[in-house]
Amino acid sequence: MTASAGAHLVWDWNGTLLHDIDAVMAATNASFAELGFAPITLERYRELYVVPVPKFYERLMGRLPTDDEWLVMDDTFHRHYWAVAEDAGLAEGARELLEGWRTAGLTQSLLSLAPHDKLVPLVRRHGIHDHFLRVDGRVGPSHTSKAGHLVRHMAAMEGTGVSATRTVLIGDAVDDALAAAHVGALAVLYTGGSHSRRSLESAGVPVVDSLAEAVRTARELAG
Repeated sequence: MTASAGAHLVWDWNGTLLHDIDAVMAATNASFAELGFAPITLERYRELYVVPVPKFYERLMGRLPTDDEWLVMDDTFHRHYWAVAEDAGLAEGARELLEGWRTAGLTQSLLSLAPHDKLVPLVRRHGIHDHFLRVDGRVGPSHTSKAGHLVRHMAAMEGTGVSATRTVLIGDAVDDALAAAHVGALAVLYTGGSHSRRSLESAGVPVVDSLAEAVRTARELAG
């Protein structure tokens, strides 16, 4: 694989490198049953899902959850999700793409809104940790967007040659594109995760159906 010198990829985890949509749907509907919501289809989930996550529940409930309701909803979902998440595999071609980018002498990192203490061991178990300059998960409240986390992620890589203008974030959510724009980076959105193609296209950035296409597009964007 060839690519432009200096190009850097920031990979999202859930729904992008990790093909966990089946685990997400199982956890969502299990938690919905506990919370008194009707089950939801994958198609409907992708149409409604949004970050920060309380706004997703607002679309379901017709109002934002209270702070107490949100704590119960968040805890219930994660209890079900982490019971099955370790069975999720990497997305098709992910391992080879990571290896190819690194072999080309280019840099990449991983930034997720998954809790940092759960993310890092899972990435290590998949045997891909060494491909990244950094692996950062969320530290702090879960009702957050990625922009602030990306600011800290990029700042932590100062001195490595990574620059926002040559960075492309590959993710599966509109929030990923908003975060990239916030730091002056570019974004490519992948349809294999939490959002429908229609909702992803609203972000005004390239939308692709495979990670291989995402990497090709990122290489072109980074120039």
